[in-house]
Amino acid sequence: MFKFLTHPAPTAADERAKRLIDPGFGKVFTDHMATIRWTEAKGWHDAQIGPRQPFQIDPAASVLHYAQEIFEGMKAYRSGNGVTLFRPLENAARFARSAERLAMPVLPDDLFIGAIEALVRTEIDWIPEQEGSSLYLRPFMFANEAFLGVRAATEYMFCVIASPASAYFKGGAKPVKLWVSDDYTRAAPGGTGAAKCGGNYASSLVAQQQAVAKGCDQVVFLDAAEHRWVEELGGMNMFFVFDDGTLRTPPLGTILPGITRASILTLARDRGMTVEEAPYDIDSWKADAASGRLTEAFACGTAAVVAAVGEIRWTGGEQAVGGGVEGPVTTSLRAELTGIQRGERPDPHGWNHTVTLG
Repeated sequence: MFKFLTHPAPTAADERAKRLIDPGFGKVFTDHMATIRWTEAKGWHDAQIGPRQPFQIDPAASVLHYAQEIFEGMKAYRSGNGVTLFRPLENAARFARSAERLAMPVLPDDLFIGAIEALVRTEIDWIPEQEGSSLYLRPFMFANEAFLGVRAATEYMFCVIASPASAYFKGGAKPVKLWVSDDYTRAAPGGTGAAKCGGNYASSLVAQQQAVAKGCDQVVFLDAAEHRWVEELGGMNMFFVFDDGTLRTPPLGTILPGITRASILTLARDRGMTVEEAPYDIDSWKADAASGRLTEAFACGTAAVVAAVGEIRWTGGEQAVGGGVEGPVTTSLRAELTGIQRGERPDPHGWNHTVTLG
């Protein structure tokens, strides 16, 4: 199905080995990419695995003016079974929902998974072997029709690129500090908060800059209507653990339906934990952290997996969470989830998808 175009100058094995020693996150890229085109006249066509190279797009390309663009994030892991993907059909389904929200063509699941598998097979030597490392995969789609006018485009490009990755946060899995934004919101009801589109992240960057200026790692966004209810971070979902063993996370609607989020909810329910998808207001977060009722908080997402929250800061104050250290629930849920992803623990829900390498 995918035509293979030979790379004229692939990275030499010794140079690739150097780059894989400490690739960081999103800085090192593999030699190839997968592409599929869509036009109103021909539908999906011209599926290729070819050299990773710049796109040539017209200055009037729709994506540059009207931001029709969506993406996904997922990982390929080395495991005892070879190479596995974690819940890729969930990524395909979310990609389809994002496309529908932005008036873009829906890529069939078999093409989405086929592109991922074809690229992973091509770039298998780029998957790091160090503990905690993986091959991060970035499927994305953008409108490339050249025109000026507010309407859905009639031409699109789907692409997958790959990047070997180590820890998302500098210094590894240490508790992170969060800044509560009182100036900006991420999404509103009826908006694109549940879609994984670039505009959501672009609008979060100024708040993220504020967070860094305040000595924090990430920003916490509150709801747009009351500016009271905790929603999510710039790129991760939030969880809260209380002293009675309850696990709570904000409900879906204006936040991204994270695949890591859904997996944690399932693992927690498997343990018999009381799980709530319910609103949680920022004043309660501050008070519960101060009183000890809130024993742990953590953020989760594909890139970081699970990151403990050690402190929240806001204009005029700050409060440690759980004594500023990672708690046992956070540690155990991350260990269970990453163990499943890497094939080191049982996979009772059949989440792992083995990539056929032959």
